[in-house]
Amino acid sequence: MDEIVKQALIKWPNVPHVHGWLGLDARGQWWLRDAGVQAQGPFPHSKGTLVEHEKLLAFIGRNYEADAQGQWFFQNGPQRVYVELENTPMVWRVDAQGAVCSHTGMPQAQVQDCWMDDEGRVYLRCAGVLGVVHSQDMVHVADVVEQGHWHPQPLAWDALPQRFQFVRSPQRAAAQA
Repeated sequence: MDEIVKQALIKWPNVPHVHGWLGLDARGQWWLRDAGVQAQGPFPHSKGTLVEHEKLLAFIGRNYEADAQGQWFFQNGPQRVYVELENTPMVWRVDAQGAVCSHTGMPQAQVQDCWMDDEGRVYLRCAGVLGVVHSQDMVHVADVVEQGHWHPQPLAWDALPQRFQFVRSPQRAAAQA
């Protein structure tokens, strides 16, 4: 977490959290979701505005974490912005050599486990965090699997949140609480 964010948390400790205003799609793209977009339906049905500013993307990536309930958030200064997930909290990129990095820029993640869901999507657990492999990188995944480095195990998509203890929709969870 950035030092400036830590200082803001100390200076303003009681800023309310927000839900529904930021989404992460299955390709590792961040989406800003204002009240009008949220009124059109849940994420990812209603996505909003794609975040494209490089410095903002880097800031979000450095300040992206999970709370004790498995709800992922972006700590924006003193305000915690909970993230709506299309799939998993992380999106892994795999290059031609089989090296893995995250959509947030975490480099050279070590693969701990590999799964494949009923739709053919591949998931990796790296640094204890589950993530879906970016769809454009499946050819590299196939090469790594054929070389015998990874052995995908079957896993149902709807079982992911409970098994790996993350919440796809903190907004829905907050509304139910």
